[in-house]
Amino acid sequence: MTKDELIERLNEDLAAELAAVTQYLTYAAKATGPYRPQLAQFFQAEIVDEQAHALFLANKVVALGGEPTTVARPVPPAHSNREMLEAVVMVERRAVEDYKQRAREAEEFGDKGLAVQLEDMIRDESTHAEESERMLRDWPL
Repeated sequence: MTKDELIERLNEDLAAELAAVTQYLTYAAKATGPYRPQLAQFFQAEIVDEQAHALFLANKVVALGGEPTTVARPVPPAHSNREMLEAVVMVERRAVEDYKQRAREAEEFGDKGLAVQLEDMIRDESTHAEESERMLRDWPL
């Protein structure tokens, strides 16, 4: 794993976190129905974690001598509360897998601090996915 390859992969992760901020912000605004206040609050609360992840990644890219991306991944379209929660689960599960891979790459590169931080981010993303999955369990079709 070269430094340039690591920067490229971290920028991919940054693009995902920028999308997550937009996704949660948009979904909070679009939530409807009798559970709208709780669902909007849930989505809004996740924005802070995703912003912190994005800030960490941007700073790490710069520390490695790279230029942080400003282009987010596309946000999955969702037209109902259920679709929004399903999209959140999909995106968060992908983030977990991406960060597992990135932690391995950070170890290979020799950056133990990055690997540890990525492990913390895996925990955060896993929790986000699990909470969304729990809400979906009894969600009406």
